[in-house]
Amino acid sequence: MKFSHDWIERNPWLLIALVTLVVSVGGAVEIVPLFFQKSTTEPVAGLKPYSPLRLAGRDIYVREGCYNCHSQMVRPFRAETERYGHYSVAGEFVYDRPFQWGSKRTGPDLARVGGRYSDEWHRTHLANPRDVVPESNMPNYPWLAKTSLVPDSIVPKMKALKRLGDPYTDAEIAAAPDELKDKTEEDALVAYLQGLGTLIKTRN
Repeated sequence: MKFSHDWIERNPWLLIALVTLVVSVGGAVEIVPLFFQKSTTEPVAGLKPYSPLRLAGRDIYVREGCYNCHSQMVRPFRAETERYGHYSVAGEFVYDRPFQWGSKRTGPDLARVGGRYSDEWHRTHLANPRDVVPESNMPNYPWLAKTSLVPDSIVPKMKALKRLGDPYTDAEIAAAPDELKDKTEEDALVAYLQGLGTLIKTRN
């Protein structure tokens, strides 16, 4: 039997196998080299793993689904950089597991939000976004200010990240619960937001 394109298309299981093979090889060729490029695996100058408070804040950010409406990736296009600042680079997100780049923007991008507004602005925005952005359709998050963090819960998270390669020391992990004492979920989330994008110039 002649091995032709027409014959392959008439054999669905063979077609599935060949498509899977081609996609796998093509994907590997594009993805695997990224694991060995310094630009994607080495942190930008000054980048450190998240502090205990910011790490707790990042978990709250993910838990509350903030990534569903906010991206953290400024694309390398003029319209993007003029609005949000320097485009995002992989080295900023070396310690993110998983990174929160995303693409949907019901709300604005947050890649460079750190330092743009005061802590009080963020607290007001989380409690009732329309107090600072009248046209906002973001939900209210009043419970964050009333919910205390559980200090000891941060230790296993930091230990797990250390095993994955984050350069936490044993002393930092042991001292982590003290940083979370008397802190609320709102404190943690604000700390996380205030650190986003602060290592690269926010405006061209």
